[in-house]
Amino acid sequence: MQAYASNPEASRGRLVAEEESANRSHFQRDRDRIIHSTAFRRLKHKTQVFVYHEGDHYRTRLTHSIEVAQIARSIARALGLNEDLAEAVALAHDLGHTPFGHAGEDALAHCMADYGGFDHNEQTFRIVTLLERRYAAFDGLNLTWETLEGVVKHNGPLMGPHASAKAQGRPVPQTISRYCEVWDLELGGFAGPEAQVAAISDDIAYNNHDIDDGLRAGLFTLADLKDVPLAGPVIAEVSAMYPGLELPRLIHESIRRMINLMVRDVVAESTRRLAGIKSVAEVRAQKAPVIAFSDAMRANDRALKEFLFARMYRHHRVNQMTLKARRVVSELFDLHLEQPQCLPAEWQAQVSGVDEAAAARLVADYIAGMTDKFALETHQHLFDLYERL
Repeated sequence: MQAYASNPEASRGRLVAEEESANRSHFQRDRDRIIHSTAFRRLKHKTQVFVYHEGDHYRTRLTHSIEVAQIARSIARALGLNEDLAEAVALAHDLGHTPFGHAGEDALAHCMADYGGFDHNEQTFRIVTLLERRYAAFDGLNLTWETLEGVVKHNGPLMGPHASAKAQGRPVPQTISRYCEVWDLELGGFAGPEAQVAAISDDIAYNNHDIDDGLRAGLFTLADLKDVPLAGPVIAEVSAMYPGLELPRLIHESIRRMINLMVRDVVAESTRRLAGIKSVAEVRAQKAPVIAFSDAMRANDRALKEFLFARMYRHHRVNQMTLKARRVVSELFDLHLEQPQCLPAEWQAQVSGVDEAAAARLVADYIAGMTDKFALETHQHLFDLYERL
């Protein structure tokens, strides 16, 4: 590994001290704990763009997370970083997503507006530090400082002059700020390079795979991509090289080439930015990310996002399902907050005797943990008069 990589032997450790493994590093154990968590398994039935019942071959949050982890490992290896840490952050980054993806998150954020808000990154942190209850000695997964830092700051600092655009002007989420009173995650600095790799791998994965899913769903065509930077030229190149190639092969060949071009660009630009940096501490002290696209590729990435926003995320078919999903999540929240006796027994016990804000947070935890399937079934069970109790 390079000098600027995160070294597991120099890890800051875990909040609750544990005996070290004889055959796995700290970061390998973090990755394994994430994979074996209940929250990770639930991602199988959580929306990426399409709700689970709309098709068997569309991405889910689980397949997306696996694809992000693969890209992250490739970039980390090329840059001489710690692959295990990059993979751990990549696999964990979407654990806190609600049912129905961003539609569910928007609905819960609206419901929680008077109770401290809701954000899937904070929810991920709640899962790995509080909500997973599998181990005898602690709540959460007791991940290393470096993995927790990556979960919290992979999109940039949460405070200070270099705070990410999303974090600027917003208070640090309560769960994170309280945790940092016990164990400081240095929210004003950048995360280590492996977490930054996970973040940019997320961009690469969802842009390209959403194009794949959008084409598969018929929301747009290859012809619609003709004038989109990066996508258009790559599709034209593949079409010229393989005239008459059947559509599924043409799409896959184009997508894989786009991913490869973006990965190569990240490696080249990041290598340039890392030149002269001699430690992970220096990475955290930088005034900008060290893992990044070149200016030209950043413009391509922005153009892809703009196309997907207009032609996919705001497509009437997606919007119709989004409206339904928001209604389901909002109605479930309102009902369970007003009638906590409708919660499962273990959740009723936690809500009993707490104030309204604490009860709202627990209801949000319960709903955020639902899969698409379970949320739809629960909503039908509670709101359909003809559903047998």
